[in-house]
Amino acid sequence: MIASGHFDAGDIPDLSGSTMMVTGATSGLGFQAALELARHGAHVVMACRDPSRGDAAARRIEAACRGAGSTGAGARIGAGATAGTVSLEVLVVDLADLASIRAAAAKFLESERHLDVLVNNAGVMAIPYRQTADGFEMQFGTNHLGHFALTGLLLGSLMEAGSARIVTVSSNVHRLGRIDFDSISSRWQGQRGRYSKMGAYSQSKLANLLFAYELERRLRAAGAKAISVAAHPGWARTNLQSVGPRMEGAHFTGALTELFTRILAQDDAGGVLPVLYAATASGVIGGEYFGPNGPGHWRGYPVRVGSSAASHDPELARRLWELSEELTGVRYDFGG
Repeated sequence: MIASGHFDAGDIPDLSGSTMMVTGATSGLGFQAALELARHGAHVVMACRDPSRGDAAARRIEAACRGAGSTGAGARIGAGATAGTVSLEVLVVDLADLASIRAAAAKFLESERHLDVLVNNAGVMAIPYRQTADGFEMQFGTNHLGHFALTGLLLGSLMEAGSARIVTVSSNVHRLGRIDFDSISSRWQGQRGRYSKMGAYSQSKLANLLFAYELERRLRAAGAKAISVAAHPGWARTNLQSVGPRMEGAHFTGALTELFTRILAQDDAGGVLPVLYAATASGVIGGEYFGPNGPGHWRGYPVRVGSSAASHDPELARRLWELSEELTGVRYDFGG
């Protein structure tokens, strides 16, 4: 296991022969994760909503892995990243649409590949009130329910892989979140005047951790070899923070957000390191949570970090799990 605080992308081992899926792989953390996993020999399934953007991102990764381009990551290339070995696949999935998730999972399972790592990364942040295709509040529906459904549908493939990992990406702001079962059940309908963008986002990020920890408990109870872990990027420069202001036409707020992010945040290649550590480092134990080692865990190299008391509440996690199964119609089969 790499000494705490010293892991970078060059420390990723040879991943040849493994299959790894990353959601939201067209930009930001998801793109950087897909790039480094492919660069080190994995077959990477780039799960994304827009096929044209997915194809463009795949071409960028191929160019970077073959030395024809640069992402600015500055990482040394690992043993599995020899020229010509890059292996990528674009899988179209809209995490705000349960029918799309089911179709994508079915398409992947048709390939009969076992899945070694699933990185639940895609998400939306602090956007105006919107609903998913199934009528859920968009941030909870995408960030939590979409990944809950996708993981459950792919669980058999993950368990067949043996020592597979499910990595769920959360956020520091999970500490501000609380699970409001009344508003979740009502899907925020008729409550737009009370809608809090950041409240909904922090709720979804707390839900990510509750899910990751509860999944780990259930995997252990089933005697599975697969593990569930979580990670957060600290404050990373991606387009996630600017989407909400752009959707509202708040150009000044958007510009100010981008300015502060540019000054204070680390780049996405640095922000993705805790995710890559959780997905690939030796010695990772199920139920662990990784983030940057700097002040406030906003930036720096990946280390094991703590999370809120609420995120470790097993009764809260059980209620959320049962509600998530009810809302998505996805039941986890740990025997398969």
